[in-house]
Amino acid sequence: MLWSLKTTTGEAYIYTLLEHQSSPDRHMAIRLMRYAIAVMQRHLDKGHAQLPLVVPFLFCHGRATPWSGTLNWLELFNDPEVAHQLYTHPFPLIDVGLLEDNDIMKHRRMAMLELVLKHIRTRDLVAFMEPLVTLILAGYTTESQLATLMNWMLQTGDSAQPQVFLREMAQQSPHYKELFMTAAQRLEQQGIEKGIETGRREGIRLGEQKAKQEVARSLLKMGLPVQSVIEATGLSESAVAQLAS
Repeated sequence: MLWSLKTTTGEAYIYTLLEHQSSPDRHMAIRLMRYAIAVMQRHLDKGHAQLPLVVPFLFCHGRATPWSGTLNWLELFNDPEVAHQLYTHPFPLIDVGLLEDNDIMKHRRMAMLELVLKHIRTRDLVAFMEPLVTLILAGYTTESQLATLMNWMLQTGDSAQPQVFLREMAQQSPHYKELFMTAAQRLEQQGIEKGIETGRREGIRLGEQKAKQEVARSLLKMGLPVQSVIEATGLSESAVAQLAS
């Protein structure tokens, strides 16, 4: 059920969520929270900018009465006080864009991830190579983690020459040379395949264009008006006019 209220700060929405339970469920509180959050998400999906209030009601019947479990979802944590502190205050924020690279380098196992996140849009990744190599040589990142980070960086970033970056990294990081060279070769192969596919499509397009031109010439020789030829072939007016001249 939904109510809409006018307030001094705008229109507020209140939903009531009705759930029934006939058997004991010690995690009922988190179920109700999950349902309530789903209602909030559907409300946002409709184009609303602010969250609605969702009031869950539990109807207990049958052998489950009297209800003995908690309906405060925070009490389901091992330490409810810590949970209350976490979920009733703003969540922790790490804005890597505001951190200096030198400070990030001190974060050991988190440093690589933070640097990649901060510089993901760097066009010239080679200029960003030195701190990455330093962290790799320090041994804070496993090969699996490094491969995941590099793949994500290359797929998401804006680097103009990713192959150059990978080959430079291979030279600077002998222990992971094979990993970087394999990634560079894969990118080059993808570029070759993309070029072949682009050429194939261009060939098809040119072939279709040529075929349309031949049809247009035949129609013009038969005496059809230029406008009719345009409609029949889909060619532009200037293209048909050039064929007619």
